[in-house]
Amino acid sequence: MAAPVQSIDFFIEHVATLLARQSDQVLQEQLGIGLSQFKILRTLQHNSRIQQRQIADLLGQTEASISRQIKLLKSKQMISTNVNPANRREHLTTLLPQGVAVLEAAAKVLEQYHAPTLNMLSNRELVTLHGLLARLHDQMCVMGDESNLSHPGVED
Repeated sequence: MAAPVQSIDFFIEHVATLLARQSDQVLQEQLGIGLSQFKILRTLQHNSRIQQRQIADLLGQTEASISRQIKLLKSKQMISTNVNPANRREHLTTLLPQGVAVLEAAAKVLEQYHAPTLNMLSNRELVTLHGLLARLHDQMCVMGDESNLSHPGVED
């Protein structure tokens, strides 16, 4: 039998992978955006006028992958990028009204899609799970020193 820490690590990784795969598929089918694009929109909602490099760091992705997704979001008129007047080398990305609308629709789609899975847990279990995941998240971010950026979808 595996040690509890190995088992917890496996289950967290596997559940996260399954959630991401399912979320990506349902968002593609219903709204024509992928999970990566949703994460960028959510990041922009919580960090207005942010640089692509910061988005990449925050989401743990490469700048190249973020750049590709930003081009797609710009073509759908969900975001805009502008040169920072204070530093012409910086390009700041901003969420547009169309992006806000898609972000809100995507949040509802994901909530409805994942509700049957989450409804198998009691309210008490959900509160406990949320609290435990938030503590793990906070500890991991302290260890990774990501405290300089606010995290999308995480309430203080």
